Amino acid sequence: MAFKSASILPSSISIYREGKSNASLKEAGFFGVSVSLPSYLKADCNCYLIRSKELRRSELQLPIGTIKAQTATTTPAIDEAAPEAKKTRRKGNVIITGASSGLGLATAKALAETGQWNVIMACRNFLKAERAAKSAGITKENYNVMHLDLASFDSVRQFVENFRRLGMPLDVLVCNAAVYLPTAKEPSFTAEGFELSVGTNHLGHFLLARLLLDDLKLSDYSSKRLIIVGSITGNTNTLAGNVPPKANLGDLRGLAGGLNGINSSPMIDGGEFDGAKAYKDSKVCNMLTMQEFHRRYHEETGVTFASLYPGCIAETGLFREHIPLFRLLFPPFQKYITKGYVSEEEAGKRLAQVVSDPTLAKSGVYWSWNKYSSSFENQLSEEASDTEKARKLWEMSEKLVGLA
Repeated sequence: MAFKSASILPSSISIYREGKSNASLKEAGFFGVSVSLPSYLKADCNCYLIRSKELRRSELQLPIGTIKAQTATTTPAIDEAAPEAKKTRRKGNVIITGASSGLGLATAKALAETGQWNVIMACRNFLKAERAAKSAGITKENYNVMHLDLASFDSVRQFVENFRRLGMPLDVLVCNAAVYLPTAKEPSFTAEGFELSVGTNHLGHFLLARLLLDDLKLSDYSSKRLIIVGSITGNTNTLAGNVPPKANLGDLRGLAGGLNGINSSPMIDGGEFDGAKAYKDSKVCNMLTMQEFHRRYHEETGVTFASLYPGCIAETGLFREHIPLFRLLFPPFQKYITKGYVSEEEAGKRLAQVVSDPTLAKSGVYWSWNKYSSSFENQLSEEASDTEKARKLWEMSEKLVGLA
């Protein structure tokens, strides 16, 4: 069973269905970015500013449309003796959502410690993220904190604007943050009125990834990547994926109706609300979205699209809304019975591997690790690899986030 980082959103959030957000754009702008840039970035930022001006002029509210390629294939590894080698010697820039705790924080730490990455910690709680980075021992020159609330499309768009104002290149985007409300009896909703788990984990990340795809295209890094964290709980071809309630998107009728519980069910399949199932359904959406990104954009952009299940992180804030008995028994159960236990630190190293390892640069892959901590290409369930369902999910999601 799962799982990834703790949610960056309080599980008690319940926003009126009319779509009124508690956080204003003014607040997002105030807490948008750290005010200073590391010195090593200045030269890169100046060069990149020229290339990014056109993006900053664009209206984020408009559909992106078809993206023309700058390169037809993934950039090959660069020989150290080649004249172009100097281009890849700068630090890479990676955005990680939900990096204030759990898997996201562990990944930020693992990447920052290499000295080869600047981590943009995209988090809802700016001060929490700053404290977490300091507590984890991440040096200030290796990270920036930016405000992002994935439960608000306005916040997502503001984040993209704020990032582009920095003038720094984007080399990797990691969609990691998640909401998990397994004991909720009634649904909560995002600012736009979508069920909170799917609205945050899928729709918020979908909009973010679509808007930042142009920025990834501009990267001159040796391997530019877009990574969406998946979960074994959404994969019904596994034992864990068959623990009730099982993930099932059905015919997407609830999604088509807006997941608002008024015009339709708050669940994607149109059924009764179930907090645990909503999370699992959102993970299926994440894995379908990754594959559709790969089919639509890999060849023309050279961006690597991947998903992963880093192992069962049994001790994580993601479970804070679960019953106390579960939180007590789950870690030893995973350690001694299933043998699937993985620490946050180890899971963070695995995600960092998908971010930076040249041997994991294959696009369209769902990565997993065996008991020897060796990575391998895992198989997705029938539903999570359904190309027609992925296409429909993409088209519906475009409409819901305002890109179509």
